[in-house]
Amino acid sequence: MLRSTLIILLLAFSAAAGAEDFNYNYVSAGFGTIDFDGVDADGDGFTIGGSFAISDNLHVFAGYETADLDFGVDATTWNAGLGYNTSVSDAIDLVAKLSYEYVEIDAPLVSGFDDNGLGLGVGLRFAASEAVELNAGIDYVDYSDGGDDTSFAAGGRYNFSDAFSVGLDGRWGDDISRYAISGRYYFGH
Repeated sequence: MLRSTLIILLLAFSAAAGAEDFNYNYVSAGFGTIDFDGVDADGDGFTIGGSFAISDNLHVFAGYETADLDFGVDATTWNAGLGYNTSVSDAIDLVAKLSYEYVEIDAPLVSGFDDNGLGLGVGLRFAASEAVELNAGIDYVDYSDGGDDTSFAAGGRYNFSDAFSVGLDGRWGDDISRYAISGRYYFGH
């Protein structure tokens, strides 16, 4: 229901925004909080990531996140993959991605845990105005040993210029909720 509502809203406002092409060349850094549903082990962390367009419709991307959780637990994740982007209208891009995912968790007095898997995702980037971009998507990751995870994401960015923006994002998965603020530097547009 939430996903359908977001798509309808994005399509309804697409005629009002006359945005230029989206830029898939950027580096970003951010800070966020992580909440494990049903378990009292929350914390905060730091993220870095980036994307590089290899053609008009293809880009490569990578991301790294580290988090300090309650009870001395440390979590590290990273991913890398290939994305496909295409314009749906002047103001909306459809983005699909395929990625390799890795997660590692270290806790005191317990043997560490790590796992890897493949991820699939699809989402929309919507230029609500020249300065405001909204996004929404769904991601699925199938881990080798740890099962699978589906998450929904939504967020927004304010572009101070063609080169710099600040964004707020949320991601809600099967067992984990994340909220983050990030800065993004665009290049090569």
